[in-house]
Amino acid sequence: MSVKERKIPAPTVYPETQVYWEAAVQGKLMIKRCAACGEYHHYPRSICPFCFSDKTEWREAAGKGEIYTYSVMRRLEIPYAIAYVTLEEGVSMMTNIVDCDLDTIRIGQKVRVVFRPSDGGPPVPMFAPI
Repeated sequence: MSVKERKIPAPTVYPETQVYWEAAVQGKLMIKRCAACGEYHHYPRSICPFCFSDKTEWREAAGKGEIYTYSVMRRLEIPYAIAYVTLEEGVSMMTNIVDCDLDTIRIGQKVRVVFRPSDGGPPVPMFAPI
């Protein structure tokens, strides 16, 4: 018996986030770092949300983190888990937890990035337990 997978809508690729999505095609998770204040931030944007500098640069994230919080959506045909994951670099990102029994997900659980195909667009970063 095959497991049904949820269709992931294609993300909109803007010029500001093009590097992010091109890296996702290569299996890399990119985040922004401000060269002026040294802070990492996510979602990628050209202006630092901490000091408002425009001196931001792309950095490859380690792709590891831990679950900060999560919720399991069961009212759909294909249940899924949405979560905030705090990366080793200190930023949190909203994502899905995949490749596990949804009943075993826990706050503080260590996870690693995996990429899932979207419906006609670049792959989307999600996280799986380590």
